[in-house]
Amino acid sequence: MGFSRTVIISCAGMGNRLGLGTTKALVEIDGKPLIVRHLEMLKGETDIRVVVGYQAEKIINVVRQYRKDALFVFNHNYRKTGTGASVALASRYANEYILSLDGDLLVHPDDMKKILSYEGEFVGGGTIGTDEPWMVQTYEKDGEEFVGGFSQNEGTYEWNGITQMRSSKMMDGVGHVFQLIEPHLPVKFMMLRTREIDTINDYERAVDWVKNGFQDGEEGQTTVS
Repeated sequence: MGFSRTVIISCAGMGNRLGLGTTKALVEIDGKPLIVRHLEMLKGETDIRVVVGYQAEKIINVVRQYRKDALFVFNHNYRKTGTGASVALASRYANEYILSLDGDLLVHPDDMKKILSYEGEFVGGGTIGTDEPWMVQTYEKDGEEFVGGFSQNEGTYEWNGITQMRSSKMMDGVGHVFQLIEPHLPVKFMMLRTREIDTINDYERAVDWVKNGFQDGEEGQTTVS
């Protein structure tokens, strides 16, 4: 049996800081909602689960136009829980590995290809670029880079919510996704170019990034090959 993966996209949160009156997964960048950009790049994946909460019906309607076979998982407690709870809910009866993505994230298309071609566990991170980042702490061993911890105070890269882990490790949690991962560190690190959209400034930067063909001079390097 080959590599088997379940993709979980967390879209339950409210995104209050953005102030656009819509859940962040439906924010349009250059005329296309973020969740649709994810789905377009995940065409080859057979098991996609979208976790919904706030404005669930709107997200379901948009996703169904693109993926009739997507499964929807409800996080009814989305006001009080983090994306870790959403991933844990969606991990029931998952394939051997879970790829966790946030619905409010833009991923460089080349880096999404790199993610989807990788068979094994990794934790993603990128250049520090938001105002209040959680950071990934890494170290090198035998020429490879590994994640040893997460911190609000110090780290080499910004945690962007992207990870691929064995599903058995992702089934229990209520906080953040990185809190699901922490007991299982160290895990290989993967450098990824992404844009998270939390504020209007983030949104405007993301629009420029897409319009410039995802070019901004920050050519990330892959550590996981």
